Amino acid sequence: MRNWPRGDSTPLTHLAKIGRLELLREFFGEIIIPEAVYRECVLEGGESEDARAIKNAGWIKVEKISDERLKRTLMLELDEGESEAIVLALEKNAELILIDDYDGREVARALGLRVVGTIGILLRAKFRGEIESLKDELEKLKATGFWLSEELYERILREAGEV
Repeated sequence: MRNWPRGDSTPLTHLAKIGRLELLREFFGEIIIPEAVYRECVLEGGESEDARAIKNAGWIKVEKISDERLKRTLMLELDEGESEAIVLALEKNAELILIDDYDGREVARALGLRVVGTIGILLRAKFRGEIESLKDELEKLKATGFWLSEELYERILREAGEV
């Protein structure tokens, strides 16, 4: 089983909102998130369905980071969740980090981490036959407040063979 931390709370929250959180378990088995991401997703999420789904997912493990100094340095550019996720990914020698925020993705890549985002997970699901219509999933995602440029939307649908 491969373990990988993830970045900002956006991917977990939005996948949970569209009923696709289980894709992460199917693709990766167990995932590790830092305490800050758990706080953002679950504690600050209150009694929302997506917060409960994340809290009840036994395959999502929460771990404390060790390198607080690196976290503080990263927080000069990133928020706490992204910073902790990157630190945890480095500490665990993670194969992959799930992060949507552009700045977080750039910092993670600069530190040698492989990055995937919410859209990448949905594309993978489409190619593996886990979802029938990527367009339908993207529309659901946009309805949750997930921002996607029209240009990227069209490119993703072309890549998935839906245009």
